[in-house]
Amino acid sequence: MGKLEINKRLKESSLLNTAFEHFTTKGFSKTSIADIVASAGVAKGTFYLYFKDKYDIRNKLISHKSSQLFRAAVSSLERQADWEGLNIEEKIIRIVDHIIGQLNENQALLTFISKNLSWGVFKTALTTPVLDEDVNFGDVYAKMLSDSPYEFRDPETMLFLIVELVSGACYSAILYQEPCSLAKLKPDLYQAIRLIIRSHQGARKPGRTEE
Repeated sequence: MGKLEINKRLKESSLLNTAFEHFTTKGFSKTSIADIVASAGVAKGTFYLYFKDKYDIRNKLISHKSSQLFRAAVSSLERQADWEGLNIEEKIIRIVDHIIGQLNENQALLTFISKNLSWGVFKTALTTPVLDEDVNFGDVYAKMLSDSPYEFRDPETMLFLIVELVSGACYSAILYQEPCSLAKLKPDLYQAIRLIIRSHQGARKPGRTEE
């Protein structure tokens, strides 16, 4: 990668980080593009080289931050000795558990993602990495489906239901301890995830053995 390309990536990363700081302290509606570029130390025209408008950088931030959560989870879990032998239920639950742990440690990030999340934005976040180091979780999910000995009906709907369930439940439990603490919620949450997966599970693939 040449020096020019490196500088471009650094500016984009700086704008993303600065925007995140403003959005999580001042709020999205009270943050202007002028605020972002002033704090990042770049010209306003530079902003438009990377982003269409404030909504675009917000959506790309959700993508980038979500990818960081998945990258940390998958990187950690893939180093566990039993990872490859787990079925898709256990893999998804371990990923969810790791991400919940990260969000519990960073409640500003939880608030930012939950307030601005829509399925369209999140779907893009899963499949269109913003920066080179971001993870394409769509590929990770596709591999889990492919490795499973079972077919799955509407895998996108299955993932949508899991994401919506986890996002809503964890937001309330982590920030407000409602309807209970996160520790108390987890067993019921993970059982609900198992039921969602099982409700979408179809026939065993030809020639594949039981997990």
